[in-house]
Amino acid sequence: MSATPSPVLTPVLSDNWDAERAWTLESYESLGGYAALHKALGMAQADIVEAVKDSGLRGRGGAGFPTGMKWSFIPQDNPKPKYLVVNADESEPGTCKDVPLMMASPHTLVEGVIISSYAIRANHAFIYVRGEVLHVVRRLQQAVAEAYAAGHLGKDIHGSGYDLDLVVHAGAGAYICGEETALLDSLEGRRGQPRLRPPFPAVAGLYASPTVINNVESIASVPAIVANGAEWFSSMGTEKSKGFVLYSLSGHVKRPGQFEAPLGITLRELIDLAGGMREGHELKFWTPGGSSTPLLTAEHLDMPLDYEAVGEAGSMLGTRALQIFDDTTCVVRAVLRWTEFYKHESCGKCTPCREGTWWLVQTLARLEAGQGTEEDLDVLLDQCENILGRSFCALGDGATSPITSSIEYFREEFLAHLSHGGCPFDPAASTVFAAQGAHA
Repeated sequence: MSATPSPVLTPVLSDNWDAERAWTLESYESLGGYAALHKALGMAQADIVEAVKDSGLRGRGGAGFPTGMKWSFIPQDNPKPKYLVVNADESEPGTCKDVPLMMASPHTLVEGVIISSYAIRANHAFIYVRGEVLHVVRRLQQAVAEAYAAGHLGKDIHGSGYDLDLVVHAGAGAYICGEETALLDSLEGRRGQPRLRPPFPAVAGLYASPTVINNVESIASVPAIVANGAEWFSSMGTEKSKGFVLYSLSGHVKRPGQFEAPLGITLRELIDLAGGMREGHELKFWTPGGSSTPLLTAEHLDMPLDYEAVGEAGSMLGTRALQIFDDTTCVVRAVLRWTEFYKHESCGKCTPCREGTWWLVQTLARLEAGQGTEEDLDVLLDQCENILGRSFCALGDGATSPITSSIEYFREEFLAHLSHGGCPFDPAASTVFAAQGAHA
């Protein structure tokens, strides 16, 4: 997290990141770590679920679904075993919050896993980590080993009669495995592809058993809620978007990084905390939740960053991956690069996404090269319409978001590529499109 002192920052998850050897059990416990676990083991499981419900904690992985409600969907009368799966397959372009959290303080997540598993009566839990981040996998494995040795994991945890085994599973680097049902297939040893729903994971998830799947940050927030109470958590944020979150600022700001603040802070405030934009340049466009969320412009600088306000603006808060682009960036080229990523990462299971993303790249590449006509913009929008809501999972929808939003806000920039016979954008011409009304 940024070292910039500010009354608007609320370091909770990131509070111990600057501690010496923060990732070790010794350091974590010296700052009160695992006290929430001891408190939770003395509570009824239903009371923990209720506390998480009352806190207003919503999924921190993108969709923003109420966490406590998701837990309550687990049918406790089902004789099959219950599972908790942590989605640590952080793959969204621009998203970089879970990896720093797991590197700096893996025990925050491990403690959250134990409390959450206890709450839903699961005796087996999994942390599914992106395979490329080998340093994170090793750090988590070390933390889990320390937790076993200290009696926080294993049989009869601290004499409570509760047993839990936790496995750190490394994925193989497929973006699609960030989708929860594709993650489950991968975890079971199959090719990672989305499942048809219903049945939902809460009823038939991992090994066809009741399963809760939550993001790293969601589970890591649970110990603080148990320790401090639901009212403490819900006192931060906005009326419908409660609590604190990690905002990841990257791109053209002076000090990119993690900023933990309540939901409802504005981008203007965050950019100020990050030292402002690059010298001599202005904000042109930005993503509120990674590249699969519709991009926004400088006119949204003072919009509260919560689920409701961002939704009303036509985008999604998502993972709060705030990619900041200044006036030196060609929006057409940026959107093309993102679309190439989605084409490459499509699992191929459904036709709208498999074929649609390929055609999106062809059309965008032609426009970026200054070929074609203005009608190709309508073709591009028609392609997006035929993908949106028709693909098997959200990957197809996400691929259309930057395209439709960029045409909405920067149509003139697309047309300028056609009139110039290629990309006319360079730092020397950084004000051309603003003068042409591209930001209207």
